Amino acid sequence: MTRVVLAMSGGVDSSVAAHLLKRQGYEVIGLFMRSGVVEETACAATPVASLPIVSGPAHKQGCCSASDAADAQRVADALDIPFHALNFTDAFGRIKDYFSDEYLAGRTPNPCVVCNNWLKFGKLWTFARQVGAEKIASGHYARILGGAGGAPPALLRGVDLDKDQSYVLFGLNRELLDHVLFPVGTCTKPQIRQLAREAGLRVAEKPDSQEICFVPDHDYARFIRNHRGECDTAGELVDTAGNVVGRHGGYEQYTIGQRRGLGVAFGAPRYVVAIEAATRRVVIGTRDDLCRREIDADRLNWLVNDLPPRFRCRAKIRYLHAPADAEVEIRAPDRMRVVFDAAQTGVAPGQALVLYDGDRVLGGGWIC
Repeated sequence: MTRVVLAMSGGVDSSVAAHLLKRQGYEVIGLFMRSGVVEETACAATPVASLPIVSGPAHKQGCCSASDAADAQRVADALDIPFHALNFTDAFGRIKDYFSDEYLAGRTPNPCVVCNNWLKFGKLWTFARQVGAEKIASGHYARILGGAGGAPPALLRGVDLDKDQSYVLFGLNRELLDHVLFPVGTCTKPQIRQLAREAGLRVAEKPDSQEICFVPDHDYARFIRNHRGECDTAGELVDTAGNVVGRHGGYEQYTIGQRRGLGVAFGAPRYVVAIEAATRRVVIGTRDDLCRREIDADRLNWLVNDLPPRFRCRAKIRYLHAPADAEVEIRAPDRMRVVFDAAQTGVAPGQALVLYDGDRVLGGGWIC
């Protein structure tokens, strides 16, 4: 049997992934990655009469707390697979540093992409090699299509487009794709929950993870203060002409496209259109001021070979953004410009810009 190490979070997706892999004949080893977050409330689920009760409210944040580890252990026991829970607090600390530093630089971070690159598919592969595994797997909604005729394997969108997570996987090492399995990527979320019920897994109705595992209370500004110490980031709210319209308590509390919580009444909808860390100014404008057609990105990662210097594709500027038609110009080995056919709103520096050819992920970079 082929040995595979599966990242188990205690949620329904990775739990069903374990069930599917074992049913397909793999020798499965479960690995839970401890982040150092210990809040029990970060891993709550909805009680369901037909299943053993998991205590807590009807929503959850994060995927790495003590309760999640216990859920993952119980699933592994039920499926009779080896299970390890290892401490990756130092690696998570690097992600927390990145998260804080990006906000303090006036950018909008994407810790899920960074976590996949650095931790889930970095440390996971290292551990897999240590235990003699040939494959690694996760519960992401994405697909791998094996290369034919010497072509490299392709990363594809998940069949359930409402749950597709290929966007946060664009940064994977291309050489790693041949060793990655996404067992749930060919299923829809309702199908996954039904498979969990049929297998008797207690996490069948467990809510999906929301927000960021190390900020379970959603208070990003407080997390940054606690992580980086107090710093004066207060400043002026200005309009696009530079006129001062108010003051704010810290620019890290804002992100591009934000409408609510501006603290100033304008009589018509206004949005955050820019964050200037150097001057500590937050720029407010209209929806039209949010529109961008041309976007530069750097720190590129390609999952295909031999792309021409200029080509057409579809591109996503954030996780919930629908891919839009665009033309790409590769301007340097590590820099590209993407010109959309129609202007896009809410383009935030620091977010990932991911390119698609149909369902296939070509690669991407970081909006700069």
